Amino acid sequence: MNEAKKRKIEFGDFQTPSALARLVCERLSLLGFAPDVVIEPTCGVGAFVLTAAQQFPRAEVHGYEINPAYLDELRQSVEGLGVTRRVNLHQQDFFETDWLAELEAMPGNVLVLGNPPWVTNAGQGAIGGTNLPQKSNFLKHKGFDAITGKANFDISEWMLIDLMRTLGARGGDLAMLVKTTVARKIIAHAERMQLGVSYATIFGIDAKRHFDASVDACLLAMRFTGALSDAGIDYDVHLSLDGNGTTRRVGHRLGLTVGDLVRFEQHADLIGSSPQKWRSGVKHDASSVMEFDSSDGLLRNGLDEEVRIELEYLYPLMKGSDIGSNRDWRGKFVLVTQRKPEDETDAIRERAPRTWQYLDGHGDILDARGSAIYRKNPRFAIFGIGDYAFRPWRIAICGLYKKLNFRLVGPIEGKPVQFDDTVYYVSFDSRDEAQDALERICSIEATELYSSLIFWDEKRPIKSSVLNAVDWSRLPVPHKRRAA
Repeated sequence: MNEAKKRKIEFGDFQTPSALARLVCERLSLLGFAPDVVIEPTCGVGAFVLTAAQQFPRAEVHGYEINPAYLDELRQSVEGLGVTRRVNLHQQDFFETDWLAELEAMPGNVLVLGNPPWVTNAGQGAIGGTNLPQKSNFLKHKGFDAITGKANFDISEWMLIDLMRTLGARGGDLAMLVKTTVARKIIAHAERMQLGVSYATIFGIDAKRHFDASVDACLLAMRFTGALSDAGIDYDVHLSLDGNGTTRRVGHRLGLTVGDLVRFEQHADLIGSSPQKWRSGVKHDASSVMEFDSSDGLLRNGLDEEVRIELEYLYPLMKGSDIGSNRDWRGKFVLVTQRKPEDETDAIRERAPRTWQYLDGHGDILDARGSAIYRKNPRFAIFGIGDYAFRPWRIAICGLYKKLNFRLVGPIEGKPVQFDDTVYYVSFDSRDEAQDALERICSIEATELYSSLIFWDEKRPIKSSVLNAVDWSRLPVPHKRRAA
């Protein structure tokens, strides 16, 4: 990777096109935003600085940027527009700036406007980037969540939380181009922080068209009162900046982020706890060793090795793509080394010596699994297992697919089917139990409630937290309802 590309990634450098900056400022004017001061905290080459100077002719405009080359280019553009008296440029690092002091020094109504970096801290780490805030667990993740990656966050999320704290104390307006997932998190953070927000809204933008980025993005606009408030924040989500198309009302109810308040409130009586916890499939982080294709009675692993091991620890495997696309079982197997997380794996040596020899022979791969959850457990341990993983019948859904597609899955070759960790499922001892549960889960009431809690733009839209929030046992079984 060349230095220019690395720097672009490090700084999440998606420069705002002038046409988009103009559309954003026009929309803000229509919403009644009339700032005395506009601040762009990461202004780049200055599309928002230049547009704001024209759209808000009475406003003083301040652009902050770490890259001196961008500021030199912007100064020339400012001079060309003839607005140098109202535009002030500052070479500063966002993370080293005291934004409360900066904003407190500004008179009148302040609008913080811009397009913060579209990069995660994991993306920074992958290239050795240093454009990061000082390390702190600002999202308050604990234990397993932090270990397994929930602590990954967008740099823009940290930046906007920092700016929100300032606006929450001072008062003022915020308008930012961000990923849609970040926008929702920011509004949720504002509510948890009890910041006074008199108005919030989201307008979708075409990120592919404007930035050649395959991500759902939006304009987030908020008005802060400068006082604390324990009131909930409900907001409208518009499909596009022109305000046309479907609008949804979004908010927080009963500890949940609700994507469609109208549908949610129609079925809110079903909110509770799922009668059975939805579990994710087996996690082993070594598919080349632990998963197999079968053909003509022979097993072959992901290293293209022919494998001859006992059947005792082998289980049929269906991947998330199989569940999500309604495919039949494709002859795949997975090696399940434990029935419960605390089980010692040494027993495999006696019960299935060829299996143990196989595992030991690939110990370099299995022992190199990076997550701390493996280092703290028996050698060759896996996760996503328990009594629930060995019941013969299950209802499964893939979390990555953008549709509600619950499937009834029975045993194959006399064994319960295992899934990968993109699949969520509940399990049952009999087909009748599973069929009754499936009819409830797939009822109009339950699916509308699930849908009201799902944000389809997310990478994994169907989450265990959503599935576990619906108590489908409160519904009658549809075929029994019809009989009544």
